[in-house]
Amino acid sequence: MASQRMMQRFARWHIWLGWAVGLPLLMWTVTGLWMVARPIEEVRGTHLRADPAAINPAGLQFPATIGKPIREARLISQPGGPAWIITSSNGSRLRYSGKLGTVTPPVVTEEAQQIARAAYSGPAKVDNVTYFPSGRAPLDSRSEGSVWQVRFADGARVYVDATTGEVQSVRTNQWRLYDFMWGLHIMDPVTREDTHNPFVIAFALAAIAGTLLGCILLFRRRKARVRVPVPAAKE
Repeated sequence: MASQRMMQRFARWHIWLGWAVGLPLLMWTVTGLWMVARPIEEVRGTHLRADPAAINPAGLQFPATIGKPIREARLISQPGGPAWIITSSNGSRLRYSGKLGTVTPPVVTEEAQQIARAAYSGPAKVDNVTYFPSGRAPLDSRSEGSVWQVRFADGARVYVDATTGEVQSVRTNQWRLYDFMWGLHIMDPVTREDTHNPFVIAFALAAIAGTLLGCILLFRRRKARVRVPVPAAKE
């Protein structure tokens, strides 16, 4: 009798857990299916990225007036010519001319548009260019600094770092929907970054508990099933 009462209690817990995790399980399945059903290259806009122009090493000059220790120096190709991107030991970043070795001023509207056009291989024309100061960048840029958003007529958006002129990302309409699905999948629709939030952990543990209870109930039910002997056929 004690075992029977325990199984009844397990059955009630299984039902309540099923109601509690039913919606999250459906959401995880739908969002996960949508994300894996799309080629990730199309989502990331890889097909819209143009290859950077080759850099002629002749005449390059490394900056000689940095004045502080550096952590990294990278040479990139830009419409105005090669540029050094210098990251100092404190994390600050500046752009230097690859030909002159002098500091290059921050990116303005026209240059941001030129950089975005050079990075974009699609057929659409530029629809709008918008500047966002530090801390005000759109969520899909994933940038904390100041950026230029160059929007094309097909919905693609190219984000250009306002200080260095680097192309940070190319976002498509598919990526924005993918990003929204990802936020729902990890239960963080605001920042879409925290995969270690208490909601997803709690619902996952509840789903595991409900599944284990269901397995126990199924095993006990099969074990308790009585086999009825089949009478022999009369001759």
